[in-house]
Amino acid sequence: MTVAVEKLITSEVSRPARYLGNELGAIHKPWDTAKVRWVLTYPEVYEVGASNLGHIILYNILNAQPRQLCDRAYLPAPDLATKLRTTQTPLFAVESKRSLQEFDVLGFSLSYELGATNILEMLDLAGIPLTWQERQASLSTYPLIFAGGQTATSNPEPYADFLDFFALGDGEELLPEIGLVIEEGKTRGLSRQELLLDLAQIPGVYVPQFYDMSADGSVHPNSVDVPSRILRRVAVPMPAYSIGLVPYVETVHDRLTIEIRRGCTRGCRFCQPGMLTRPARDVEPEQVVTAIEQGMRATGYNEFSLLSLSCSDYLSLSAVGVEIKNRLQAENISLSLPSQRVDRFDKNIANILGGARQSGLTFAPEAGTQRMRDIVNKGLTNEELLRGVQTAWEQGWDKIKLYFMIGLPGETDVDVLGIVETVAWLQRECRAKGRRPLAFNLTISNFTPKPHTPFQWHSVSTSEFARKQELLRQAFRRMRGVKVNFTDIRISAMEDFVGRGDRRISHVIRRAWELGAGMDSWYDSAERAFDAWGKAIAQAGLSWKYRQIENGEWNLIPEQETTSNQQLTTSHLLDAPLPWDHIDTGISKQWLQEDLQKALAAATVPDCSFEGCSHCGVCSTNFGHNVVIEPPPIPEFQGNFVPKTTKVQRLRGYFGKLGDMALVGHLDLVRLFDRAIRRAALPISFTGGFHPSPRMSIAQALPLGATSSGEIIDFELTQAVPAEEFQYRLSQELPSDLPIYSVVAVDLKAPAATQVLNKAEYLISIAVAEETAIAQWQEWLTAIANSETMWFEHISKSGKRQQVNLRDRLFELSVSKIQEANAVTLRYVGSCRNDGTQLRPEQVIFMLEQVAPQREFQLLHIHRNQLVLEYDLSK
Repeated sequence: MTVAVEKLITSEVSRPARYLGNELGAIHKPWDTAKVRWVLTYPEVYEVGASNLGHIILYNILNAQPRQLCDRAYLPAPDLATKLRTTQTPLFAVESKRSLQEFDVLGFSLSYELGATNILEMLDLAGIPLTWQERQASLSTYPLIFAGGQTATSNPEPYADFLDFFALGDGEELLPEIGLVIEEGKTRGLSRQELLLDLAQIPGVYVPQFYDMSADGSVHPNSVDVPSRILRRVAVPMPAYSIGLVPYVETVHDRLTIEIRRGCTRGCRFCQPGMLTRPARDVEPEQVVTAIEQGMRATGYNEFSLLSLSCSDYLSLSAVGVEIKNRLQAENISLSLPSQRVDRFDKNIANILGGARQSGLTFAPEAGTQRMRDIVNKGLTNEELLRGVQTAWEQGWDKIKLYFMIGLPGETDVDVLGIVETVAWLQRECRAKGRRPLAFNLTISNFTPKPHTPFQWHSVSTSEFARKQELLRQAFRRMRGVKVNFTDIRISAMEDFVGRGDRRISHVIRRAWELGAGMDSWYDSAERAFDAWGKAIAQAGLSWKYRQIENGEWNLIPEQETTSNQQLTTSHLLDAPLPWDHIDTGISKQWLQEDLQKALAAATVPDCSFEGCSHCGVCSTNFGHNVVIEPPPIPEFQGNFVPKTTKVQRLRGYFGKLGDMALVGHLDLVRLFDRAIRRAALPISFTGGFHPSPRMSIAQALPLGATSSGEIIDFELTQAVPAEEFQYRLSQELPSDLPIYSVVAVDLKAPAATQVLNKAEYLISIAVAEETAIAQWQEWLTAIANSETMWFEHISKSGKRQQVNLRDRLFELSVSKIQEANAVTLRYVGSCRNDGTQLRPEQVIFMLEQVAPQREFQLLHIHRNQLVLEYDLSK
């Protein structure tokens, strides 16, 4: 039986705050006034999806459109998914709590080949038929289902059965255009198929049902009303739309992220994003600085990240970084960058990354020898690699993360072992008396060929990958200060199988999901996923095709010792149709073939953003041209944040935790207060040391799901602020379910609330199976009061067992309210000290069970009325 969504989002599910939909920055537009209702979904758990920049930008842009609203949905964790299925409650959008079926259009971001199983899981949970054929044949009305993202753009064919349409390329301009067509179609009363035909006229929209697959895997229109090739859309980055959601729970990228450059023209031959996002487009430095400054003040984050495929190619990086660090110098702000080019790492970049909370540093040499780096067109010499690593080491980094790949075209064992030699050489060159040796975290991935790249015709057998991984394991075994991680060979093969597949793969994806595949990018799902995918491939009759991948048979790149006749055969096969040939990315297939030949000759191609044109074909009226902005002067660096540890005033706040806030955990609550203090610009004092943190402390953690009207938090400030002003400014930045009842000044020499916490008063709602008179409750409470001992076995976190007399911890116990014939609210006052001497609500249930062993008691709700200090200034 379907139940209200709110009844499912309880403290019983893991991290329930994921599903509240009331984060700072959430946009709640009126349902009835919207003509087009979108729901954007990221087919991963909330912590991944809510921090995805593209998800945030498109959500903000769609909600900025008149007559349109956009809600959000995420893949529920397994515990909530089970509840939804058990109660037959459809998957919902987090803000409106409406079923996904109620929306006009449902969009998925597809950024990973094996992520399609998560899409099927979400559609099934929503009660939406999985394929466009089933939806079109149904008498019911369902949303239009579409997907965008890198994987959807590169090769939509494996997923064609499941989606009504695809949005190819950048979505900032494309999605509003789609919304206008849908609005007009609804006004005209168009059928589903008529509306899709209208959508197919928009450049960048691919509607699979208007195209058929030939026997050779190529795709062609089955209607004269649609284009033979579908254009990838290109848009200009808009940093202002990056400022938005501030989740209550800690996310994967728990920071403000601002895009500084879209597209990359470095020309790394293995890199699909670099080929699919051309041309390169810089963002004006002043726009970046303004977005960061406004975003940090609006969100309260203490960290920001500058995003680009190659941040180091943004010439204004140092100027922007130094300027923003100078402007926010007093606010304990840190900057993180994604993997960056080691050849452009210098002291200026070290300055903007350094500070009190120095972020991690990641470089991607990709290959261990110069020959292999030339083959992949990395554009990196050994001298540049050493100079960048040495600069980082000299600027204080003791550990650096490096990315390498194995299985690249033309690779030999000498190249594989060159990874070990390169790391050992870097360690030798970065040694000094009094400094610990430079340590490295290595990630060695298996090269997976991607569509629309010069290496899309390459393949390596899984047995060869396994042999090369073992070669490296043995070579690294005796090397100290190096941690090596290898990617799963089987999952890499699955990515290749799906990523370069055609429409036949849709059946495999569906069967793999039915057999339990899902969340396949998660390490703990690898075994289950591989088993499901293997069975699905066999049942679809495509084992032969997977064996081609597994055995490295789909490799049209000739080895050096091949004969001219074999090379001729291979050259002919390079012209064979591919399942993604109908996607116009701007780069011609001929150019990819020519670049492949240059790779085999270890010839490099310069970066066309800074040197001559490589004639790839992108620069045109359809895709635009490279936009490279001359950098402004680099300001003088004013130094890193120095924590203000001065304590001038202590204020004690008394606050409540009500409604949905009861589902926010303690650590998330601390983070919420930290960000509210930053937004309110209150002069909080910081601790010293390597990781300065704001001097504020909540008296005691409240159990998840419990409400309270008596919580206490202490703040220490660097300058005096009137208590009333502090209360007002802080209240303005907190959710309404976190009311600040009062703020009082406390002597700095007085002990903190955590030290003098003594008792707590609770109201707990309890139910029993049978109808119970008030006299019976009074009798049970009297029996407890008359008991001298009630022994309870306490088990510490370390597993130590201790017998505790709960009666010594109970001071008052009475019936507060009769709720129903079988439920009451009890009021009790018990010990509540931070040394572990506490009387918890569930222990009161234990005491009731001791005096009434024949009854079964259920704890319905916990409300903490107040915390009592040994002395309390609020009284």
